[in-house]
Amino acid sequence: MIARIWRASATAEGAEHYREHFSEQVLPQLRKLDGFRGATLLQRAIPEHTEIEVITRWDSVEKVRDFAGDDIRVSIVEPAALAVLTHSDDFATHHTISVEWLPSGPEA
Repeated sequence: MIARIWRASATAEGAEHYREHFSEQVLPQLRKLDGFRGATLLQRAIPEHTEIEVITRWDSVEKVRDFAGDDIRVSIVEPAALAVLTHSDDFATHHTISVEWLPSGPEA
């Protein structure tokens, strides 16, 4: 499995708007894509701004390419998201998930 990681920053208000945009617009679209296996939105408030990190999970690099295009490093950021961010990385990084454990039932 491949983790695609992208970073941005925003004001506290902008980060809340981004969270809403991600939940209401981005996730529903990602869920429709073959090979998409999940997403995590992380936010960390520091005095100057709120850091944002998005981690999406994909079956393979090929499935990432289906989403992102030939150059999988290029970030895919909608104009509505850019409008609420103070900075966004132009590129995403990709990592092979070597170990991941997530609780999924009563035994967790």
